[in-house]
Amino acid sequence: MRQGLAKTLEFADAQLLRRAPLPRSYSDFLGRKLFLFLLTVQGLGAFSLITSGVILRKFRVARNVMRPLIRHEIARAGFGLLPMFMFVAVALGFLVIGETVSTLARFGAINYIGTVMVVVVVRELGPLLAAFLVLARVGTANVIELGTARATGEVEALETLGIDPVHYLIVPRVIGMAAGVFSLTVYLIIGALVSGYLCAFLQDVPITPGDYFKQLVESLGWLDFALLALKTIAFGFFIAIVTCYHGLAQPLRLSDVSRVAVRAVTQGIVVCVVIDALFIFLYLVA
Repeated sequence: MRQGLAKTLEFADAQLLRRAPLPRSYSDFLGRKLFLFLLTVQGLGAFSLITSGVILRKFRVARNVMRPLIRHEIARAGFGLLPMFMFVAVALGFLVIGETVSTLARFGAINYIGTVMVVVVVRELGPLLAAFLVLARVGTANVIELGTARATGEVEALETLGIDPVHYLIVPRVIGMAAGVFSLTVYLIIGALVSGYLCAFLQDVPITPGDYFKQLVESLGWLDFALLALKTIAFGFFIAIVTCYHGLAQPLRLSDVSRVAVRAVTQGIVVCVVIDALFIFLYLVA
């Protein structure tokens, strides 16, 4: 393996810089923040490349060990969150979609319901909300688990035994979270669209179920399905990368784990918003 994960990503440790006294001038403060941002981008980029390389090179290595770990992560980031996502889907349908449908009907724009639902729910709100929920629920757990393992020396023990920590600890989480975000987004979108129509039906909106779902089908294209799959997989991959990077790639004390978890969630939200903006650009140019 590489001479240990900690040595490989040693350049990304900016703890001393973060704990340094506040600079006296505003320009020095901005310079420090910019330098920390560049260090973080560099560390995340290197960590994502290392993880991708391990996935490609060791995909068939120790399959009897890795398969149960991957199934566990898929269950934790997917099936385990399904009840919460069903509740959120119903709430989203009644609070947002139902009101949108009734408002369009009030202004005589029923023919645009399908287009609005596809743009708002399928392209934007569904994937982004699913990514945020998985980040808050599973991403923080990744940081705490890996940060604790790093602080207590478990990662070094794995390296001493000749086990690649990236392959054993990171790869199952990356695959599980990518699959989990994709599947949960599909359930969230379907549940929200169905409950949204039920809300509109209770408000006596003059549209039949056949017309409602016909508009949805006509507004959806192959590009929507392709970009939805790519976007959700990208969300899951980079959420796992950000949270695992902060939990594993930098030396931590047990007292630092909670603070690093907050930073990882914040950066995960920023990464998701940036990815969403890139896919909005793809929708516009396609």
